[in-house]
Amino acid sequence: MDSGAIRRRLALGLSVLTAAGLLALAAPAEAHAAAAPCPGRKVRTLPFSTGSVHVYRSGGYVCAATYAKNPGPLRNMTVSVQARGHRPVPHKGKHRRHTPGVKVYAGQRCVWVKGSVGRGSVSSGWILC
Repeated sequence: MDSGAIRRRLALGLSVLTAAGLLALAAPAEAHAAAAPCPGRKVRTLPFSTGSVHVYRSGGYVCAATYAKNPGPLRNMTVSVQARGHRPVPHKGKHRRHTPGVKVYAGQRCVWVKGSVGRGSVSSGWILC
């Protein structure tokens, strides 16, 4: 085998290893970005000045999570879901991008969803009736 063929095979091997390494690094980031805090189908988005609340439904369960409009530094964020006739289930904390999902069993009842990021907030009123 001449030296040109050896160089070509080494270059091909190196490029295959480089591509495999890049895919290994990129795959976990994509999987993390695709992970939603709530299971089910998105049924409503409630926008407000500093973010939005995404509402999901799966079977008789309703789940909601608050998302910041501009992810970045830690800031106070809240989300709350209340099925009619029951107490609200809240979550408060400091987050960069979004809150964890708050999930309640609502069956066929209406729900009231609230959320905030910093000073901006939203309150849905009774929805999904």
